[in-house]
Amino acid sequence: MHRARQHAETRTRERRHRLAHEAARLMAEGGIRDFHQAKLKAADRLGFHDDASLPRNREIEDALREYQRLFLGDSQAQHLRARREAALRALDFFDRFEPRLVGQVLDGTADARSPVSLHLYSDDADAVTRFLEEAGIPAESRSRRLRLDRAREAEFPAWMFSAEDTSFELTVLPMVALRQAPLSSVDEKPMKRASAAQLRQLLVDEEIAGYDVAGGA
Repeated sequence: MHRARQHAETRTRERRHRLAHEAARLMAEGGIRDFHQAKLKAADRLGFHDDASLPRNREIEDALREYQRLFLGDSQAQHLRARREAALRALDFFDRFEPRLVGQVLDGTADARSPVSLHLYSDDADAVTRFLEEAGIPAESRSRRLRLDRAREAEFPAWMFSAEDTSFELTVLPMVALRQAPLSSVDEKPMKRASAAQLRQLLVDEEIAGYDVAGGA
């Protein structure tokens, strides 16, 4: 009985591992951004339909990092660097709205298709619309549903636009939300966020690390 349970647990772990890596491949190659969608598509492709085999989002994100490191290497690093530099310029541009960088460009899993995602803060949501219009930036109006905490979620106005061959996604939250980040869809913990100063430091640290690696080669 004990051995049968161990065998079942081992098989479930193996399935989760395979599913996580297939979902990561679909995200990397197919441009799927939603973990849940990638998970279900991977399960369908592999023919695994039991809930116990479905990996957590964090497992898929770890598999995605591994995939990018093994198969994309320098090209992914270049795309990420370019997007982080574009994000820094955007953070400076939207400075009046206390902007924060979030998402794949910050966490390091961004590729050539990933948008630069910013959270802007204002108690007047129309202020961002006016700012975009005054700057002559044509933007598509959308909405984003975010979880503020484990008990509350809400829809927030969002805008998409392109500049410098890069897509940008702006989500506008009330000023009070600056105190604590919404919950991440990856692990349900507060999202990682970076101000312009924090992103600038991250870029400097990466550049120093790159010189150290080159120097030691």
